[in-house]
Amino acid sequence: MKKIINAPENYTDDMLKGIYGAHSEQVKHVGDDLRAYCTAEKKDGKVAIITGGGTGHMPLFPGYVGDGMLDGCGVGSLFQSPSAETIYNITKEVEAGAGVLYLYGNYTGDIMNFDMAAEMCEMDDIPVKSIVGADDVTSNENPAARRGVAGIFFMYKCAGAKAAEGGSLEEVLAAAQTAKDNTRTVGFALTPCVIPEVGHSNFTLKEDEMAMGMGIHGEPGVWNGPIKTADEIAQEILTTILKDMPVQSGEEVALLVNGLGASSVEELYILTNSVREYLEKKGIKVYRSFVGEYATSMEMMGASISLCKLTGDEMKAQLDYPVNTPFYCQK
Repeated sequence: MKKIINAPENYTDDMLKGIYGAHSEQVKHVGDDLRAYCTAEKKDGKVAIITGGGTGHMPLFPGYVGDGMLDGCGVGSLFQSPSAETIYNITKEVEAGAGVLYLYGNYTGDIMNFDMAAEMCEMDDIPVKSIVGADDVTSNENPAARRGVAGIFFMYKCAGAKAAEGGSLEEVLAAAQTAKDNTRTVGFALTPCVIPEVGHSNFTLKEDEMAMGMGIHGEPGVWNGPIKTADEIAQEILTTILKDMPVQSGEEVALLVNGLGASSVEELYILTNSVREYLEKKGIKVYRSFVGEYATSMEMMGASISLCKLTGDEMKAQLDYPVNTPFYCQK
């Protein structure tokens, strides 16, 4: 294992201290709780949006805390859920009189702890609504049981824009729901990753193998087999997505090509070209492309493809809304 660390058990806290020190004008922690990550300034009268999840997926989850997106994030240890107490601490800090939306991935530990935090907030008369991202098509035939992966970015964008524009809690929830209903993702891995506290890879792939449908924690995919070309990967993934979420010729989508941590930007653009050519043949228009690392898995090599079917001009405006966080800026 080769990593720039001090002690494996301090990985998350040392990372957070570095972020707070480098970006103190934008983000802070609540009291003594390093894992309670939030914006440096509360925005009075605005719906607060809080996310959370394990370390190892940067810029997911804390990387989207900032102007135009989220207000706080509960940070768990590597691939582990944040505590209910941490989520509650953030809520108390960022709640600004208009209610709070919990927006996070569809994982058992996260659901349990966010639900516990919501119950604690209820006792304080803080209105809280919750919604989970569940965009990973191959993880389950039942849409409600699917994992939340990179496509949650579109939920952050749409809900964050609606909140920044002064939308009510119900309106912000509706914006997130629309993005969720119209987003699908499929990913693939070329290599595993190494968790510092474990010290070795969390699964194995042969040199000439890839895993299709791989989860961002190392969950098994739908097949392991010989590495395919970018065109072949794009065709298989888009066939899967469009079977699950039909998009008609002439309709528009937003495209997210997300690197899992170790694939080069050049490779992501090669894959993007393959995706766009396939969609063009189908008559599907790409309104906007997002290419880069949006939800990683440590240093895993591979990528995911997300499509968000656009429902109208309001959704386009939400995706175009300016954002400024320490990790992601959009003018």
